[in-house]
Amino acid sequence: MQVQSSRRAKVTRLNATSPSITRRIAILIYPGTQSLDVIGPLEVFAGANQYCREQNPQVQPPYLIEVVASRPGPVRMGSGVQICADRAYASLRGKIDTLIVSGGEVRQAAKDRQLRSWLQATARRSRRLASVCTGAFILGEAGLLNGRRATTHWLGIPQFRRRYPQVDVEADAIYVCDGNVYTSAGVTAGIDLALALVEEDLGHAVALQVARRLVVFLKRPGGQSQFSSHLAAQTVAQGPLRDLPEWIVDHLDDDLSIEALAARAAMSPRNFARVFLRHSGTTPAKYVERARLDAARRFLEDDGLSLEEVAGRCGFASGEHMRRTFLRHLRVVPMDYRRRFRAAS
Repeated sequence: MQVQSSRRAKVTRLNATSPSITRRIAILIYPGTQSLDVIGPLEVFAGANQYCREQNPQVQPPYLIEVVASRPGPVRMGSGVQICADRAYASLRGKIDTLIVSGGEVRQAAKDRQLRSWLQATARRSRRLASVCTGAFILGEAGLLNGRRATTHWLGIPQFRRRYPQVDVEADAIYVCDGNVYTSAGVTAGIDLALALVEEDLGHAVALQVARRLVVFLKRPGGQSQFSSHLAAQTVAQGPLRDLPEWIVDHLDDDLSIEALAARAAMSPRNFARVFLRHSGTTPAKYVERARLDAARRFLEDDGLSLEEVAGRCGFASGEHMRRTFLRHLRVVPMDYRRRFRAAS
């Protein structure tokens, strides 16, 4: 089921107010599943059904949603909550529009040969294949991501890269579409992915109404970044550098070169760079750039400063430097970021 990265899945768009086909959505669960990985996407598709039914009671619901597992009945999630599977996955017959593999504690599910074989066979008769969070590990074990771009929860990125070197991992994406295979980042990113699928099927207006009902953004402002400099700071704070990452966040317009930071940490630049990378998973320069980008996004969301003022307060050399950084990481320029946030708000 290999599809070239540049190829997009064929889209047959439906209209919420006219007769439509019903697309079959199957969500795979297993013991240890993260419950939000299931409930989040499920509520998005159910919300689309509800909205379309309100617009025209004569219209067939756009989605038939089924939760499947190794056997029908209750399955205990990682939180202890039980979700009831409608049927055994092996009993699914016929074409599946979208097969979604949920995330969670995936080690046992990824080792299940019967499940892997079923996924490989079922993927061939599904229009779209998707995973939420660490569900990408199950697809990876089945070989369904080889030669593709994909993402998963940021905490699992290093392990994912080591285990599946044939996958082009996009570590900083909320979700990735490669042909007809979709993968998302952690937990609530499954909602972002499901909204994107609804928009692909039913159009922007329907997806926007579903997002409004769930009180979420249809598209997260600023593109698809799951990275946070504050999250990275929490991991470093337990190491020998302690409060340095938070100090960086509070002094973005200072000299934050490796030499200056190394001097503050009382280390040689070479040793400092090595220690910082080991404890944070990123280089000092990348961390500083991300911290400045995070701060700039917050300033732009408040909409109280000019672009040059934002650039200065965040330590960018110029407005153009900030612009290039936004394009590189978020694929949007600061002005469009500000407009998008205001429109979403």
